Amino acid sequence: MRLTRYTDYAIRVLIFLGARPGELCSIREIAEAFSISQNHLMKVVQDLAAAGFIESVRGRGGGIRISKPAESINLGRLLRHTEGLTDLLECTTCIVNRACGMPSILSEATAAFVAVFDKYSVADLVRRRPELAMLLSPAA
Repeated sequence: MRLTRYTDYAIRVLIFLGARPGELCSIREIAEAFSISQNHLMKVVQDLAAAGFIESVRGRGGGIRISKPAESINLGRLLRHTEGLTDLLECTTCIVNRACGMPSILSEATAAFVAVFDKYSVADLVRRRPELAMLLSPAA
């Protein structure tokens, strides 16, 4: 299974913010740190805020920050949110779908894939906070 760029960017946002708990950051900072488009991040950030993964503070001196402790943001939940985890193959239009065993195998494979992510949180991604902060700083 291959994760989408959307999920990749969502994980990067959470790593950046998780390395700076409680600190307000800008989308521009994150985009520059990872050398990715600020416009692409805007949609991701809006979605993460609406889903409660991050908090958005408006106005002068505003920004975004991780909404809760990194230990409580489960990566499996994030994947379910960003990927939607629809079928890996489109079996509904296939003429043998009612008699074929592939849909149940694909469902089991998807569940096993996400089960690995269920074991981890954002805290597991940011255990080396000082090193991450240094690598993600503008001077790096």
